[in-house]
Amino acid sequence: MLTRSVLFAALAFTVFTGCKKDNGAAPQSIKDSTTFARYENHFLEELWKVNPDWATQVGYHKYDSVLIVPSADARDKYVSFAKKQIDSLSRYEIGSLTDAMKIDHHLIENQMQEIQWANQQEKSWEWNPSEYNVIGTFAFILNEKYAPLEKRLRSFYQKMLNIPAYYKEAEKQIKNPVVELTNLAIDQHTGGVSVFENDFADSLKKTDIPKEEKQKMLERAKLSAEAIKGFAAWLKGLKNDHPRSFRLGKDLYQDKFKYDIQSASTPQQVYNSAVERKKYLHREMAKISKQLWPKYFGKEAMPADTLELIGKMIDTLSAKHVRPDEFQSAIAAQIPRLTNFVKDKNLLYIDPTKPLVVRKEPAYMAGVAGASVSSPGPYDKGGNTYYNVGSLAGWPAAKSESYLREYNQYILQILCIHEAIPGHYTQLVYANISPSMIKSILSNGAMIEGWAVYTEQMMLENGFGNNEPEMMLMWYKWNLRSVYNAILDYSVHTGTMTKEQVIKMLTKEAFQQQAEAEGKWKRVSVSSVQLTSYYTGFKEITDLREAYKKKMGDKYKLKDFNEKFLSFGSAPVKYIAELMLKKGGK
Repeated sequence: MLTRSVLFAALAFTVFTGCKKDNGAAPQSIKDSTTFARYENHFLEELWKVNPDWATQVGYHKYDSVLIVPSADARDKYVSFAKKQIDSLSRYEIGSLTDAMKIDHHLIENQMQEIQWANQQEKSWEWNPSEYNVIGTFAFILNEKYAPLEKRLRSFYQKMLNIPAYYKEAEKQIKNPVVELTNLAIDQHTGGVSVFENDFADSLKKTDIPKEEKQKMLERAKLSAEAIKGFAAWLKGLKNDHPRSFRLGKDLYQDKFKYDIQSASTPQQVYNSAVERKKYLHREMAKISKQLWPKYFGKEAMPADTLELIGKMIDTLSAKHVRPDEFQSAIAAQIPRLTNFVKDKNLLYIDPTKPLVVRKEPAYMAGVAGASVSSPGPYDKGGNTYYNVGSLAGWPAAKSESYLREYNQYILQILCIHEAIPGHYTQLVYANISPSMIKSILSNGAMIEGWAVYTEQMMLENGFGNNEPEMMLMWYKWNLRSVYNAILDYSVHTGTMTKEQVIKMLTKEAFQQQAEAEGKWKRVSVSSVQLTSYYTGFKEITDLREAYKKKMGDKYKLKDFNEKFLSFGSAPVKYIAELMLKKGGK
C-alpha cells in the first residue's frame, strides 16, 4: 500500500515558474513539450529542497542531512511554493503537450492543490501527533545501502541537529489531538527510539570513523533519543478534555478522496458500487458452497442461513495449508509457476532481464509474517526488487495455525499474484520503463492497488487454479477484503459506525477472523481514504477493460490491453482511460 504524506518545509527556495511576466503584461501560453520537460525537472529539484525527507525516500540523496522544523512559517512557505507551481502550470496549454505530459500536468496540479488544502482546510498538523515523526527517514538512511555506510552515518549525524527543535515545535502546534492518533504516536516513538539508542551505535562500530568524531555523533544521538522520548512522555501527559474525533467527516473526506484517489467517481458512488459488489459476491459464494457441500459434508444437513453456509465451507477449506516451516519455500515456489502461466496464456510480457529476488525478510523489517515487495526508488530504477518473505519460526502453535488458515493453500497463491506476478512487481517493472519521474514520484495508489486486485481476477478468469470451485470461492473471500475496506472506510469516516458494528460486519459478512477484524478497526481509526483505493482502482480498471474491449471489437486482445494500460505508468485510471478510449487511439 502506497501513500504519501504532505510534509512540512521551511527552507528558503527559488521557485521556477516556467516563464516570466514581461513588464506586467499577461503571460503567453506555452505550447512546447520540451519547455514543459525542463519545467518538470526544475519542479522536482525545488520540491526536494522543501521536502528533503520525501527526497530521501524516493532515492534522491542530495538533502539527506536536512531536517525541516515544522513551524507555522514552514507551512506558509510550503503553501506559497504550491501556489507558484499552480501559476506556472496554468501557462502551459495542456492540449499541446504529449499524452504522457498531460498526465504529468494533472499530477503536479493535484499535488499542489492537495498541499494547500491539507495546510489550510484539513489542518491535521493540529490533531494528528503521528505526523510528527522523524524516525522513518533516519531508519531508511541507516538501513538502505544506497551509499557507503560512513557517508550515510554522517548524513544521519547532520540531520539529527534539528531533532530537539523539531519536537519542541511539534508540541506548540498540537491542539485537541485525536486520542487514537495520539496513542499511535506514543507507540511509534517509544518503539522506534532504538534507531538512535542502539542501531546508530551498532552501525558506527562497523566503520573507521575516528574515535573523537564517533563520540560527538553518539552524544548527538543521545540528545535525539531524549527528545523523542520526551515527546512521547509529553503526549502521555497531555491534558485533552475535548479531543477531536478520529472520524474525518463528510466534507473533509470528500476532499481527501478527490486528491488521494483521483477517481472519476465520488466517494458515495464508490460506496454504492461496493455494496452492490458485496451482494454479487455473496450470491456467487452461496452457489459454489452449495455445489461443494456434498463433497466435503456428505449428507449432513446444509445450513439454511446463506452466510453460515459460506462461512462453514470457507472454514473447512482453510484447513488446507502448508506447515509453518514450509511457509517461505511455498511462496518462493509460486514465482516461476506464476511467470510460466502468464507466458503460456499470453497475458502480458514478463521482462526476463528484471528478475524478482525472493529473500528472507531482513531483520530490520521483521515483526509481521507474510510477504511484501520492496522496490527501488524512482532514482534507482536499475536496483533489485525484493520479495520479502517473513518467518513463522518461534510462533506459538495456535497463533501460527490461525495465521496459516487465513493464508491457506488457495489464498497463498492469490497473495503471490497480488504482490508479485503479475501484480505489484510486474506493474513496477512497466512503470520504470516510462521516462516520467513525475508518475513514479506522484504515483496513484488506487491505480497501483487496483492493478494488483485486477490481476487476481484476470488470472482466475484465464484458468489459474485449474478452474477449481474451491479456488474461486477463496478468491471471492479475498476480494471481499477490498470491497469491505471501501464500505468500512466510508461508513466510519462519514457516518457513525461503531467498533462493535465493524467487528460484526467483518466477521459475519466478510468471513474474517476476529483478530483480523479488530486490526482493521484500528487501521480505520488511524487512517482515512486509503482503504478505498483497492476497490476503487479495481472497479475502474475492470470498467475500462470492458469499454476498451467494446471499442476494439474483434481486434481486442487481453495482452494488448494489459500492456497498453501499464505503459502509462502509475497514473490515475481516469486519465489512462481518457487516452485509451479517445477517438483515433489504439
